[in-house]
Amino acid sequence: MLHRIISVIVGIGIIVAAAVYDPKSTAEPAASPQDRAREDLSRFAYPSQAAIQWNAHFVRPQDSLERLFGEDWVFVARFNRIDRRHVYPGMTIKVPRKIDDIRGYTPLPIFYERAKNHAKYIFLNVTEQWIGAYEFGRLVFSMPAATGKEGHLAPLGMFRAEAYHRRHTSSLYKTARGDAQYPMDYAIRFHFDRQGASYWIHARDLPGRPASHGCIGVFDEAMQNRVYGVPDRPVLEDAKKLYAWTIGEELFREDDGSLRQLLDGPPIEITGELPTYLAQSPR
Repeated sequence: MLHRIISVIVGIGIIVAAAVYDPKSTAEPAASPQDRAREDLSRFAYPSQAAIQWNAHFVRPQDSLERLFGEDWVFVARFNRIDRRHVYPGMTIKVPRKIDDIRGYTPLPIFYERAKNHAKYIFLNVTEQWIGAYEFGRLVFSMPAATGKEGHLAPLGMFRAEAYHRRHTSSLYKTARGDAQYPMDYAIRFHFDRQGASYWIHARDLPGRPASHGCIGVFDEAMQNRVYGVPDRPVLEDAKKLYAWTIGEELFREDDGSLRQLLDGPPIEITGELPTYLAQSPR
């Protein structure tokens, strides 16, 4: 018994000493500021989140969005601009102090003056990493996006949806496994640059930060399930929703998956600059 008591005292002494002489060894874990993958999502400063109270949460091995938030995981995923496949131990995400604060979260205006004369109008705010669908100026739905990263920025300006391809694939890039060309399901082409490179809005992985080579990526867990085998039960299908709305019910119903030109497609406005990446987490 005395031996156990001495062992406990010694153990406590070691912990106290560590806290005094090396506080970092007992501090709350967090992503390294030198993390090359930049997986501390709390360091991305989105203007729309300034008025929402949130905490930085370090993801532990037992954590998943579903385990942490139950049926509310979808709201947290959207708030972080991330899909479930990219939430892993060692990264940091933003967690609202009150889930109700983000249930209807969108950083885009509910009414957009420049869209008021258009039956359909697509607006992408690069700073917010968010895209919205408008009908005569009224926001009908919106979703997070992953735009071009530094060195591969998405083109800014006014464009038009000019073609659609439900089963498009990249001719340049492969999947993370390297065994197939990268899928770009539900693709909407809106631009060719001077070098002949095409730019699309399409399904892709959303890691919670700008990540593409110039295209605009939105959620599609069905594609991830087909390519990577996760998640088991796809829920997020933003790419399909935006695609169907853009081309219209009739074309969507008749779509055979081949590349088609889109006559008089909706205007697409892309504005803003990449979100600020802070030197350290503000929370």
